[in-house]
Amino acid sequence: MNGPGPAERLLLYATPAHECSYLPRREAVTLFADPDHPKDPWLQGMLTRQGFRRSGVHLYRPRCPRCAACEAARVPVREFAPSRSQRRTWRANRDLSVHVLPQGYVEEHYELYARYVTARHAGGGMDEPSPTKYRDFLLCPWADTRLVEFRDDGRLLAVAVSDRLPDALSAVYTFFDPDAAARGLGVQAVLWQIQAARDEGLDWLYLGYAIDGCRKMQYKYCFQPQERLRGGRWLRLEGG
Repeated sequence: MNGPGPAERLLLYATPAHECSYLPRREAVTLFADPDHPKDPWLQGMLTRQGFRRSGVHLYRPRCPRCAACEAARVPVREFAPSRSQRRTWRANRDLSVHVLPQGYVEEHYELYARYVTARHAGGGMDEPSPTKYRDFLLCPWADTRLVEFRDDGRLLAVAVSDRLPDALSAVYTFFDPDAAARGLGVQAVLWQIQAARDEGLDWLYLGYAIDGCRKMQYKYCFQPQERLRGGRWLRLEGG
């Protein structure tokens, strides 16, 4: 992990208004950190605390003029208390082996990703995968990224892409075998990252954006206690 990074005079660029990917009949504006500015995990951590996320080599956040539905969410890992349902999911997946790999292109991972997005995101723009799109979305040379494999007797069931920040882990993306959806592998991946962050003495697991009115994001509400970034302040929410 590097020391303090080059954060001075960081320029931010706003996109033109475009169709929102999460809520129907809404326009979105996205704010990007200067793509030419040098980046490292320290700068990523600083911007993550301000609501930014990583996609490939880019750091971004929503900046929609008439909507604030996207709220950055994080779990204080030392205070997290799994629900009864989450404990059942954890027990049901005790038979899985977990392997943590450094980032890099793995053909087996890509094949699982392609199956996942084709099944889960039909018609949403992600259902035309390619190795190049996969790399551009998930991998990043300056980030401290881990690829967490979940296997059943050698068979790859899920991969969680997780970034290590100075004080947190950031859950970038998880994809899994659509035929094993009943295992709750998305939830299992979050639970594993919460435990990993706790074991490493970190403070948080960042979950990305919780979005009221978006069914795909509802699972994030189940990890309690939770903090949301509202009006520039992290506010504690419990039982929501």
